[in-house]
Amino acid sequence: MEKIRMLFSVLTAIMTVLTLLPFCRCQAWWVRVWDFPRLQMAAIAIVLLVAELFLLPGGGWPLPGGLLTTGDLTVLLSLACALYQAHWIIPYTRLWPVQVKRSRLHNRPALKILTANVLMTNRDADALLALVEKYQPDVLVALETDAWWQAQLDVLESDRHGTPYAWQLKCPQDNLYGMHVYSRLPLKDAMIQYLVAEGIPSMHFRVALASGDEVVMHCLHPMPPSPTEDDESTNRDGELVAVGHCAARARYPTIVTGDLNDVAWSRTTRLFMKVSGLLDPRRGRGMFNTFHAGIPFLRWPLDHVFHSRDFTLVRMQRLPHIGSDHFPILAELALNPRVGRLQQPLELAAGDRLEAREKMASAGIVSRRVHSAEN
Repeated sequence: MEKIRMLFSVLTAIMTVLTLLPFCRCQAWWVRVWDFPRLQMAAIAIVLLVAELFLLPGGGWPLPGGLLTTGDLTVLLSLACALYQAHWIIPYTRLWPVQVKRSRLHNRPALKILTANVLMTNRDADALLALVEKYQPDVLVALETDAWWQAQLDVLESDRHGTPYAWQLKCPQDNLYGMHVYSRLPLKDAMIQYLVAEGIPSMHFRVALASGDEVVMHCLHPMPPSPTEDDESTNRDGELVAVGHCAARARYPTIVTGDLNDVAWSRTTRLFMKVSGLLDPRRGRGMFNTFHAGIPFLRWPLDHVFHSRDFTLVRMQRLPHIGSDHFPILAELALNPRVGRLQQPLELAAGDRLEAREKMASAGIVSRRVHSAEN
């Protein structure tokens, strides 16, 4: 029994260290990676807690002071880890109030966006085209697209899938960071930028709605912190914050979408939301986990649609598997500034401004380098 108790004590100690690690401001990938699996970490902490309470009650060696034993401390640490991890993810469950109101009016201008990381080596383009035909998005944002994918998606320029996608922005690449936008609606001031690194594009443009309203869109796919891609999260964080600054100054309704290679609940994404004033329609509705499509117990939300307070939500859903390691995500937003202004963004504090400036400086980027799509 004591050996089993020791095993649980060691597992709890490891869980505690991994829970505390993201408190560190270090940008190294082996630190920032623990921002991602908070749901899984919470589940493991709960399993440890239940085991320690019901399978190994009490016991252990007395701690100094005699008030607690090592068994008691193990239980308290497991409980603290579970509560702390839950603190980050609960806003992305139905236990939390929604941040974005449901659209109740059917006569408002709307914009339907389908965002899909296709996985460059995936060759099942028909699966994505079938979704486009079924859901008829106004704007398709495709990520990890190379020349082969461009050849497959260019069929959208014909009327085979309904109204042609007559406006495009294309950047095929063979480094996993290609990007394509296909739109049924006119694009204005469209620009491809490389904000933090060569070969890592982002796209910025205005979409002209049939109502005459115009919407700014920023499409992003920064490099993730990982041992195989970027040793640190510095560039990713700087790009997100810089685009957030641009969104905060926008004169038009604004949308930011793409595979941000960051989870919705991370410190950086929360900072991005505070700096930009943008809203997340998932808050209070669900996580909409999009990665990893092939590993059900290791999934988190990497693909995002953030928007300004000018919009309310018609619908948002994760779409079926298309052969990629990501699920596509569909968001339909109604332009309704009068109601939207009742929605509250996350509060920006003085310390957040300083942290945002530090992140941009570390990445060697200033917010004015981000094309505003408003010229």
